Amino acid sequence: MKVQLLVSEWCTSCHLAEKVWREVSEERDIEFEVLDMGQPEARELVSHLRLKSVPSTLIDGVLKAVGVQTKTQALELVGTAPPKAASHKHHVGLGMARSSRIAVLSSVIYLFLAGGSLVMNGGLFASGPARVAPLHLFTLGFLVFMVYGLGEHMLPRFTGNAIWVGTTAWAQITLAHLGVLGLVLGFWLRLSPLTVAGAACAWSALLLFTVRLWPVLWPRGGPAATQETF
Repeated sequence: MKVQLLVSEWCTSCHLAEKVWREVSEERDIEFEVLDMGQPEARELVSHLRLKSVPSTLIDGVLKAVGVQTKTQALELVGTAPPKAASHKHHVGLGMARSSRIAVLSSVIYLFLAGGSLVMNGGLFASGPARVAPLHLFTLGFLVFMVYGLGEHMLPRFTGNAIWVGTTAWAQITLAHLGVLGLVLGFWLRLSPLTVAGAACAWSALLLFTVRLWPVLWPRGGPAATQETF
């Protein structure tokens, strides 16, 4: 059973509708997809079904409800769907996943620390390895974490494909933090083993991010499958 929720960023009640259906999708074995009106596939459905309001709920391509349903009403709409087995694949909607929010928040914190390090111990103007530490705070801390957070949220929305979340996402974030801290402290304190360990963690985080993004950007069946979803 495929449930599609048509939403729009300007719709104030769409976030609530998505929250309800997100909870239902965690309990029932359904394929849940959030389609923003900015996506070509959503506009095609609206034109085909002559919809005039969002949020709208489609089940197997048939319009079943308009507006925000309670969880009980949503469960009744998918009453024939069996209970769902545990899964870590996630279709991104309007709201950011917790791992995405944590990544963006971490990025801002690293930017703050990078700025502060400019006036500590000479910062960028220090000589020797201490000069590299603020650069890692800015590049691996601010820039890479921002890419992690926004990439995890936006790329699945643009492609319509699900992304692995849960343990994989948290392992990536943990390794990325260990990488930043290891490199910054390793260079600052001139501890080569710590620097090498930090580099290994940072590389492992990048590898995990690549593994998670691969089925988003290159789904089963290749790019042609992606084009068919638009």
